[in-house]
Formats: sequence, C-alpha cells, structure tokens
Amino acid sequence: ANVATEDGIRAMTEAALNLGGRVDILVNNAGVTHLPSPMEEVSEADFDRILAVNCKAIYLAARTIVPLMKAQKSGAIVNIASTAGVSPRPRLSWYNASKGWVITATRAMAVELAPFGIRVNALNPVAGETPLLASFMGEDTPEMRAKFLSTIPIGRFSTPEDLGNAACFLASDEASMITGVAMEVDGGRCI
Repeated sequence: ANVATEDGIRAMTEAALNLGGRVDILVNNAGVTHLPSPMEEVSEADFDRILAVNCKAIYLAARTIVPLMKAQKSGAIVNIASTAGVSPRPRLSWYNASKGWVITATRAMAVELAPFGIRVNALNPVAGETPLLASFMGEDTPEMRAKFLSTIPIGRFSTPEDLGNAACFLASDEASMITGVAMEVDGGRCI
C-alpha cells in the first residue's frame, strides 16, 4: 500500500484487522530523503515527496489508527525519526527538517493520547545499511563510508535488528511508563 495516501493507509489497516482483529502497535517506518545538496537546489518535487512520506504518512496513519486505539483504550505508536532531526547534517536540510517534525509530532501525540492509554515514542537511528545509505552519503564509496563511520563512536552503521529491538521495547509492556521520548539508536553519534 502507498503509505502517503489515505487509501493506502486504509488498505494497510484493513489487512492488519483481517489478520488480528485489532491494532495494538503502529510503527511508522516509511522514509525518504533527497540527495545531499544545497537547500535552495532541492527540487520542489523532492521536497513534496519528503513531506508526503516522512510527515503526511504519519498524519494519515493517525487519522485511521488512533480512533481504533482510542476505542480499545490502548496502543503503542513508534515513529521512526532520525539523528538528523536532533543533530542535522549540512546539505540534507529538508530531510533534517522532516525528521525534526517527526520528533515534535511524536511528543505532541504522546501528550494528547496518553489519557486514552496510547503511548507514542520515536526512534532516532543513525544511518544504517539500508537502501537510503547511498542517498545520505551522496555516493557509496569506501572513503565516504569511512568518513560517515568516523562520526559514530561505536564505529558501525545501525542495523535493522538494532531498530527492531528498540521498537519492540518501546511497544512492549516493559515500556508502559515511557511516552513522548525520541530515543537515539545511534552508537553515540548525537553525544
């Protein structure tokens, strides 16, 4: 389903309800970026795509999923933001701004939804071994990887397992008192 459309969100929700009868956890994981460029050179089409996927998809998912969670008086939402929303890098301005929006939206959602038993948190991953890595770096060369890795004290990129484990924790009962946080999963990059 296209997560940037209301029909896509409805289709995703119907599929989840058909499988389990309810929605207890929502992870807003879709994300896109633009190639590293001066901010004034990013095309309007790229800007619109970034906002549609990184921001509007969360809004659309909330419009569909939050009423279900309110009715059951429980739920956990995990939004995937980025270290870029905390510690922006040059030449990725509009991506950085979209992830800052995700962090603020997470906090706003947490305050509003807590009385309904719904917790909302975010994860801020550092760049990882995903298809977006080359886009963040501009080019995928050993030199660019070394430069990027030099900014991560742990000395490696994030993995899907790193993010999955953190998301599982935030969505679990063990995190029942945690809402409104934007947790860095970044090997120390934002310190």
